[in-house]
Amino acid sequence: MKVVMAPIEMIAWFDIPGTPRPIRFRHDGNVVKVEMIKRISEEKIAGNRMRIYDCQSEIHGLMRQFQLKYELNTCKWFLYKI
Repeated sequence: MKVVMAPIEMIAWFDIPGTPRPIRFRHDGNVVKVEMIKRISEEKIAGNRMRIYDCQSEIHGLMRQFQLKYELNTCKWFLYKI
């Protein structure tokens, strides 16, 4: 996977405890539906807490794995790796 770290527009839903679940996002004008979340983890880099989502979806006819990051302090989403 290639590191991109690009900000993205995300549609997500939040469960009762407040955990976000990504549904679909827009990157480079393309809309990608998040079909499967394989793993959710959390990391803290320089005091900034981030939630990491390892996901899998069909992009341009191929099953691709990618990583999404959610900044808890700023509520911003990033496409980290694809």
